[in-house]
Amino acid sequence: MSALEFPSLRSLQVLEAVARLGSFGKAAEELSISPSAVSHQMAALDSELGIALFHRSGRSIILTDAGRAYAEEISASFRRIESATRNFTKKGKSDILNIHSVVSLASQWLMPRLARFSARYPEIDLRLHASGDPAELRTGNVDIDIRYGTQPVEVGIAVEPFPPEPIMVLCAPSLVEGANGIRSPQDLARFPLIHSEVNLYRWQDWADDHGVRLNMDRGLRFDRSFMSINAAADGLGVCLESLILVRQDLKSGRLVAPFGPEGPSINCHSLVYLRSRARTPKIALFKRWIEETLAGDTVSASEIDVGGR
Repeated sequence: MSALEFPSLRSLQVLEAVARLGSFGKAAEELSISPSAVSHQMAALDSELGIALFHRSGRSIILTDAGRAYAEEISASFRRIESATRNFTKKGKSDILNIHSVVSLASQWLMPRLARFSARYPEIDLRLHASGDPAELRTGNVDIDIRYGTQPVEVGIAVEPFPPEPIMVLCAPSLVEGANGIRSPQDLARFPLIHSEVNLYRWQDWADDHGVRLNMDRGLRFDRSFMSINAAADGLGVCLESLILVRQDLKSGRLVAPFGPEGPSINCHSLVYLRSRARTPKIALFKRWIEETLAGDTVSASEIDVGGR
């Protein structure tokens, strides 16, 4: 027996054919070899295994009990190889990229843009998972994690912050229209505030920066920014969110920014991955693509709708 502890693949193919067809001659015909070559292969396999695989009586052959059990295992193995090959070639992809992301960035920014990545790199199959908890990269189940907030320093983990994100006051167009619409920071005291409770920059920070008093005890509260954004678009109040999450809503007119692009810019999101896998092609390509996409998503002040005033 070889160091790998199994016979040659060719002899196993011959055994599978003989067991399935019940004849050395039929096996030889299927495999395009001579019957004597089949007989030679089986005799060599008998010797290599140290177990008789066939009862021979004249020209007839019958599998021994041990030979039948072994042939069944070999046949099952070949079927698994055939199935795996068929499934693999059907996919037509050379790599699978597993991405994990915080929920709001996945729904508001990443999902609308993934088609561009797939069009550019059709050989990479994408898997996107979203939750509020950071992914455990060392298990190998996730290639790239997009996280929110300040990230701790971890040995072997690379953290690449997204560009600083402008934080803006946002509302439905109806809230800025008419004589009683939003015109100044002081006007927000007359409107419900929508709170995103996990955000780095919140309404109290904004009120302190603008020297206004706002009622922080009232208003809708959510633990996901995309919920706050949708509530604001429905006219339920005024939200405070990152431009990266609302760019499409501003372009479509679902939301307006009554004070324009005014507001702080802070680092909110980061691309996180294992340093040891940084040069893996699928990870390197996604990193480059996301950097290019973020750079192309810059918005000038003239593009931001401040509403009908």
